[in-house]
Amino acid sequence: MNTPASRYRGRFAPSPTGPLHLGSLVAAFGSWLMARRVGGEWWVRVEDLDPPREVAGAADAQLRTLSAFGLVSDGPIVRQSDRHALYEAALAHLLDTGFAFHCHCSRNDLAASGGIHRTCRPGARRETPAVRLRAPDDARIAFDDGIHGRYEQDVGRDVGDVVLRRADGFWAYQLAVVVDDADQDVTDVVRGADLLDSTPRQILLQRALGLPTPRYAHLPLIVDDAGQKLSKSLAALPVDASDPLPALRLAWRALHQPAHILHGIDSIERALAQAVAEFDPSLIESKPTSVAALHNCAAT
Repeated sequence: MNTPASRYRGRFAPSPTGPLHLGSLVAAFGSWLMARRVGGEWWVRVEDLDPPREVAGAADAQLRTLSAFGLVSDGPIVRQSDRHALYEAALAHLLDTGFAFHCHCSRNDLAASGGIHRTCRPGARRETPAVRLRAPDDARIAFDDGIHGRYEQDVGRDVGDVVLRRADGFWAYQLAVVVDDADQDVTDVVRGADLLDSTPRQILLQRALGLPTPRYAHLPLIVDDAGQKLSKSLAALPVDASDPLPALRLAWRALHQPAHILHGIDSIERALAQAVAEFDPSLIESKPTSVAALHNCAAT
């Protein structure tokens, strides 16, 4: 990527499927710190493209929680539900150039291949087909992650032809996130490690659309005692926006930063200023951290 080091725009893009929990706070705080340590911008985008999974009022509640933690977007809040025209234009371009195709295959059709699509079943017809990105046979994508180091994936073999618009008519995450990051001039994507294996397919899509590839860094996941990430766990309790410092300190520890840095600070403003001054990305580890381990560390 040819982005000058002096220019940095990061983002946090939550889905409005419920209140912010510790895992999402770590992603928000980590991406904010990465931007602030170099004097960069930090934007917030609401990824509200999956109505069946969305919770009414969750997006506004998430924004209020971020504000209570002092994490305020430097740019206008963008909602993906307002951006259908951008996705339509990108999809039309991919179809016109042959990078995308209509797919009539059902999930049952792909069961034998583990859900990986490489070729359409002959004669399959659906009233509303999906649209997929065509993954070439030699689609091996490699990139250098800021935390995990070199990461490679053969998209064609391991993922197959990527869904861009679902058969139910909803936009797929992969298309929307690529279009939005480019449209918003995002230079650095800092997010949870659960999206690490999505990055190669996004890079493949960026290349098909002629879009720049941001720098990537994938933060460690927060998991419960069973090793499940919090978004899929009963341990995913909302963070307390009325008393943000305890959760902020836990998020700081989840980023493997020294606990004493934020000890004794009694305001969110001073805590954030101190965090920016002392933040060391080289200390972040790639392995997941359990909620129990964080609480045990905070208690010692």
